[in-house]
Amino acid sequence: MERRERAAKNFLLDSSSIRLRHSGGPRETRLGFSLHSSSPDGRPEPDVQLKVLYCGICHSDLHLAKNDLGFSIYPLVPGHEIVGVVTEVGSKVRKVKVGDKVGVGCMVGSCRKCDQCVKNLENYCPKPVFTYNSIDSDGTVTYGGYSDIMVADEHFIIRWPETLPLDRGSPLLCAGTTTYSALRYYGLDKPGLHVGVVGLGGLGHVAVKFLKAFGAKVTVISTSAAKKKDAIETLGADGFLVSRAAEEMNAAAGTLDGIIDTVSAVHPIQPLISLLKPHGKMVVVGVRRSLSCGVPDRVGAEDGGGEPDWWAERDAGDD
Repeated sequence: MERRERAAKNFLLDSSSIRLRHSGGPRETRLGFSLHSSSPDGRPEPDVQLKVLYCGICHSDLHLAKNDLGFSIYPLVPGHEIVGVVTEVGSKVRKVKVGDKVGVGCMVGSCRKCDQCVKNLENYCPKPVFTYNSIDSDGTVTYGGYSDIMVADEHFIIRWPETLPLDRGSPLLCAGTTTYSALRYYGLDKPGLHVGVVGLGGLGHVAVKFLKAFGAKVTVISTSAAKKKDAIETLGADGFLVSRAAEEMNAAAGTLDGIIDTVSAVHPIQPLISLLKPHGKMVVVGVRRSLSCGVPDRVGAEDGGGEPDWWAERDAGDD
């Protein structure tokens, strides 16, 4: 246990994601990982071991490290935006080979038998195994990418494009899939749509990039006016709203075809819904403990204008 805790703390920050270095020691002692070529009954296993080169920092890593959601298992090794190079494979592995560049996202296992798994919707499986802070099929706790090696079933490993830089691409394994899949599924990926992005953190800035690539008009909505320059000049957003500014919010009412809300802090939803056109879509992807909808229909309605009281209750920090 002590060895695991020391190993979990021994990492090196590098570039736009994390590069990690283990203190050394026999492979079988490193964070509890081991690769099995065959199961106890002799069946070949689809395990893939990779050397972790980079791991992005996701806001959910911070939530779980601090037990914000109430179900963290300690010792905890976060990280689910993992990229590296395959170093060993089990005898059943066909998808990758030693030396291949690969990635591992938020899941490393599921029942593989239910209707959702059969439809390749493993994220809806009633028995998911997450990359860390989860109980694996053998009863052990899973550990994430803030480590030097990783072992996972080949079904949950992706082959990495040769032209995509490992360090810059690793956040796509969580922030990228979270925003891209939501925008596509809810039809907010069409040219000419006007879409709002709430929050300009990890999820938010990736959402802006995707939407601009789709050909959408993008308005960023944030509690911080200081992010306007980055939103417009760096990321190419077309507009910017300060969610605390009643006049700005009221002027933009009914102008958006859809909104993707990436903020993790508890914040009111009604003022955002008022920005939507009739039949507009509100997509919430930021991890939070609760939603707050019981607020006045009009921004500043209780005092005739000015800064809404409910934004001041807690700064809606961008995810």
